[in-house]
Amino acid sequence: QVQLVESGGGLVQAGGSLRLSCAASGRTISRYVMGWFRQALGKEREFVAAINWSGASIYSADSVKGRFTISRDNAKNTVYLQMNSLKPEDTAVYFCGATRSDSAYDSSRYDYWGQGTQVTVSP
Repeated sequence: QVQLVESGGGLVQAGGSLRLSCAASGRTISRYVMGWFRQALGKEREFVAAINWSGASIYSADSVKGRFTISRDNAKNTVYLQMNSLKPEDTAVYFCGATRSDSAYDSSRYDYWGQGTQVTVSP
């Protein structure tokens, strides 16, 4: 079992930055693809970014390319999401997940999820 705990969310003005962290425990995540998803109020969960076990392959949604950066530190069993140039439409609960599947974009293929952290971007 893998337990995931997100942190770093909060309220920020448009144009600002936040850095989300996802700390894993229970098992090393070094062989998992790790992903960030988000879910806005009344909407479905959507893919944001993912990173393979080595960090050599990174996938990002078009809506966040050039603004968000995913990274991981396997020694610390932690994944990060650096979010810059935030927009009001980025407001959502952000979840991190872990999967052994190659389908990084598909939330149904994830084995473990955190409880989420709220990000609110004011105009």
